[in-house]
Amino acid sequence: MPDPTSTPLYEKLLAAARAPADEPAPRASVAVIPWRRTPERGLEVFWVRRAPTMQFMGGWYAFPGGGVARRDAAVPVDGEPAETAAGRVTDPLPGLDEDARARLGPDLAPGVVPAALRELFEETGLLLTSPAGAPAPEALAPARRRLLAKEADFAALAAEQGWRLTAAPLVFAGRWLTPPVAPVRFDNRFFLLEWPADRRPQPELLGGEHDHGEWTAPAAAVERWEAGEAIAAPPIVHALRVLAEDGPEKGLARLHDPREADLGPMRRIEFRPGVVLLPLRTLTLPPATHTNAYLLGLGEVVLVDPASTLPGEVAALKQAVAAAQAQGRRVRAIWLTHHHPDHVGAVNAMREELGVPVLAHPATAERLAPRGIAVDGALHDGERVELAGFPVRVFHTPGHARGHLCFYDERRGSLLAGDLIAGLGTIVIDPPEGDMDEYLRSLERMIELAPKTLFPAHGPVVLESVAKLTEYRDHRLWREERIVEAWRDGLRTPRAMVARVYEDVPAEVHPVAERQIEAHLVRLRRLGRIEA
Repeated sequence: MPDPTSTPLYEKLLAAARAPADEPAPRASVAVIPWRRTPERGLEVFWVRRAPTMQFMGGWYAFPGGGVARRDAAVPVDGEPAETAAGRVTDPLPGLDEDARARLGPDLAPGVVPAALRELFEETGLLLTSPAGAPAPEALAPARRRLLAKEADFAALAAEQGWRLTAAPLVFAGRWLTPPVAPVRFDNRFFLLEWPADRRPQPELLGGEHDHGEWTAPAAAVERWEAGEAIAAPPIVHALRVLAEDGPEKGLARLHDPREADLGPMRRIEFRPGVVLLPLRTLTLPPATHTNAYLLGLGEVVLVDPASTLPGEVAALKQAVAAAQAQGRRVRAIWLTHHHPDHVGAVNAMREELGVPVLAHPATAERLAPRGIAVDGALHDGERVELAGFPVRVFHTPGHARGHLCFYDERRGSLLAGDLIAGLGTIVIDPPEGDMDEYLRSLERMIELAPKTLFPAHGPVVLESVAKLTEYRDHRLWREERIVEAWRDGLRTPRAMVARVYEDVPAEVHPVAERQIEAHLVRLRRLGRIEA
């Protein structure tokens, strides 16, 4: 058994980590919410599902939109959207100081409105023009195909076709900044667009980015999200709730100022019901800059991995949890996925703040005791915990750490994966704490479980869960075969092998890569594939 007082290389690197520098400025983006009323079905909105093959948020539901391109600013557009005052920041964008807010710029920076018109036309075929510049209906489809094939850009098409683009039908509907859980962040502006059922054309998808689009009642869309049948980002869910409750006219003030969707200084980031993500800046290994803490449950909840040691982050976490409790989510315990410092930095502070016990695997308790972090009770493999109608299954998934746990929402298929996988970066297996055999078995076990959604400790949520878990397993086995080949060629140590086995990583990462090789060598000796 590994010495619980030893400090593997991975933990030494974590101990030497420094606070991350300021992140790059978010990219400006737009989304348009088409809506209509019909006598038969009442209020409906048109939403789309991104194709599962898309690298960014594949399989997620959203509204038509995308990033602002440099050339968008050169597209002439008449008028401006309603309910907009130039330079006015209608959304306070919680969690940002004044300097950061100023760097984001005004609500409608150059190119934002043209981008909204371009994305709407690309993705749905709807084109906003003044009556004087309205195109012939038969000319729209060929022009759209040329745009999607990148045979012409939007500005060139508008000039060639004589379109008089207008922003007048758009209604500004708020601004959201994506949370720091992904390598790319977006400063997104939303617009409402009334598009009657008898107006032609109606929205139509042409493949590519989306594999499905439909008119749906906002309340029905929310019900699908609550049932775990659809996944969507918080701004989408918030817009659907507001439209379902108040409609596009009365609800506009709530769309402009969505502070009701906040948890103190943080947004309520809830991609699946009962899994609230709280990204905390931590001293972790790049490219990650944050560790994701979670509130798991709907009424009675547990706080998973209160991570950061940074005072500002701990204060923000306390305020966010207090806000969640004020909204009806009562914290009954703190749960830990494992013992690494970038997962447990605020454990003692949050235990004192909340007055609740800390629970973890016994191996995690053993590792934390010398660091002055007491664990009050044990979580064991296969244990089923009922959080007031929200059943959670505990899985012991060692490999990265001996006491590593994953937590599974049995009703909706959400798996809090800790450091079993990473939405950003990679997972380090560092012997003797790390064990490659156990890690591969843990991956196999979760592949068999087939969760719908993976919530990692670092980086964004993963929807194609089985594919991601399988990719991790297959990549490790592929790397292992390269190690076997190097051994057969007479290379006998991780240092001798690393340049050959890990020629795809920079030299500064080689010390960590050598530990991965050592983990594979331990496994290969157990299997009898190389001599002991």
